Amino acid sequence: MEDFLELYLILGIVLKPFVMKVFSIEPFVPSGSNFEGSKQFFSELGFNVSFDGGDYVGFEKDSYRFILQRYENKIFAENFMLSVKIDDVAAFREMVLEKKLPERFGIRIGQVTQQFYGKEVNIIDLAGVCWHFIEQ
Repeated sequence: MEDFLELYLILGIVLKPFVMKVFSIEPFVPSGSNFEGSKQFFSELGFNVSFDGGDYVGFEKDSYRFILQRYENKIFAENFMLSVKIDDVAAFREMVLEKKLPERFGIRIGQVTQQFYGKEVNIIDLAGVCWHFIEQ
């Protein structure tokens, strides 16, 4: 590497540092054993399907995205968490309960709690992933 730097200096070549520009971060979320149920659940939460590639389904809402992957690994899923900033966690929780999503999909939803970073409500999805919905 030093030889290349010395050659660049001799030739008068100026090295510009690479600066990465990030456009999005789109996590791959495991579906658990019920891929079709997970797809339906996220649609019911208000996410729209942006693509369906068989074992991978893109979901988006307000230009934020994630990819649901047909993947079952209980240990991984139960140790995977996502944070989603929303405008009203109490209204969100009420919508989830009105749609009877816990009964229909077997998900769990907590109470609204006040954390040091704001109000939040947690959902454990079909695979066991913990979604932290936090009031912005």
